[in-house]
Amino acid sequence: MRQIVLDTETTGLETSQDHRIVEIGCVEMVNRKLTGRHYHQYINPQRKVDEGAMEVHGITDQFLEDKPVFAAINSDFLQFLDGAELVIHNAPFDVGFINHELKKLSGKQTPLGSSCKIIDTLALARQKHPGQKNNLDALCKRYGVDNSQRDLHGALLDAEILADVYLLMTGGQVNLNINQQSDSDSGEINAATLIRRLPSDRTPLPIVRASAEELLCHEEKLAAIKKSSGFCVWQETGE
Repeated sequence: MRQIVLDTETTGLETSQDHRIVEIGCVEMVNRKLTGRHYHQYINPQRKVDEGAMEVHGITDQFLEDKPVFAAINSDFLQFLDGAELVIHNAPFDVGFINHELKKLSGKQTPLGSSCKIIDTLALARQKHPGQKNNLDALCKRYGVDNSQRDLHGALLDAEILADVYLLMTGGQVNLNINQQSDSDSGEINAATLIRRLPSDRTPLPIVRASAEELLCHEEKLAAIKKSSGFCVWQETGE
């Protein structure tokens, strides 16, 4: 399974105002492992960068003057994406800008969403953590991903960080398809090869016991539950 984690930076927020892409960053994963391959390109948007956008990503008009336009990098960019599933945070924003650029090219261009599957990690995070902040910084804090170098938004750095967040956010139990045929001559599946097991000689995890204060809070909470409902299963079972 080949996946591309993608991020863009732009001149502003609205394609309806003809805002354009100024940076694209992508990292490749195969079978949920980073391969080290990436695509990174700054782009001359052929218009001014809004001041608000510049404060977010720090990319200036002067820096972009000698960079290629989107039409010049389009083929290499799409070739890197070819055949991959895309992983994007707030996908409608990035996909909308990429399709806006594709519409400006001569000839009929296939919209990005119709040519590949797209996973929106923002929608995924909202399902897993409803009612909480789910921007990239919040997810980094929640999943323990180091984003200390992220003083400004940058497409490649954000794609690398998002890859780590996505792998942690979707790192649940392996789904074994017992009906699937393997590529081996025997046609049998070796389930042991599909499960990543911890080494047997690993250091035992420390046992952290509740403090007296925490136990008191626990008992007070159980008492409150029993008072409100007339029954508390944890008190009845002694758990």
